[in-house]
Amino acid sequence: MTQSDLSHLKIEQPPATLREIVQDKMRAAIIDGHFKPGQRLVERPLCDQLGVSRTVVRETIRYLEAEGLVEILPNRGPIVARMEWNDARQIYDIRRMLETAAAVACAQTVTSDLTRDLQAALATLEQEFDQTTPGALFQASSGFYRVIFLGAGHSVAWEIVQRLNGRISRLRIMTLSATQRARPGLDHMRAISDAIIAGDPNAARAAVAAHLDDAATVAQRLLSLEPPE
Repeated sequence: MTQSDLSHLKIEQPPATLREIVQDKMRAAIIDGHFKPGQRLVERPLCDQLGVSRTVVRETIRYLEAEGLVEILPNRGPIVARMEWNDARQIYDIRRMLETAAAVACAQTVTSDLTRDLQAALATLEQEFDQTTPGALFQASSGFYRVIFLGAGHSVAWEIVQRLNGRISRLRIMTLSATQRARPGLDHMRAISDAIIAGDPNAARAAVAAHLDDAATVAQRLLSLEPPE
């Protein structure tokens, strides 16, 4: 059998390592609110709950610290990081620049493939809005934005967003389905999708701005209600 005959055996995506699986589970537990802001993350119970060694738990905590989901306090150890409005405001500023540029670029070069992918991502998002799992909702919203960034050819910008993934995830879950919003988050994302598919960069820019303005207003209000440490 020649080498070309083995092409169908190619692994498109390598299997997740144990560390990656634990990271995903811990991240989801924080996003879902299982671990609350300020709560201590004690190694032994985590090892028992996850069924892994202390080494894996420590590596996971260090990784989530880099994402901004965990904070290491002197004489106290790791806790679930609190989100301050000043940090959130900066994240919204970064999102505004990157998401606006990606949405406008998509609208200027929209294709039938991009239209199909965007409609599919939006359909998944709509389905998850009817569920009660915050983590699944975040995954669906991330999938929606991934289509936009990669459709625009902004892969480096998407990498930057991924580095902020932990903090962005908490803000999205906090605000996407919040009843305090002037307009539901899903409506905003439909507007972004519609503007891109229509090939209207001005409407795409306005839709992203409206979405983030609304979300930031809600996030500021909700963060002000969190009890101090």
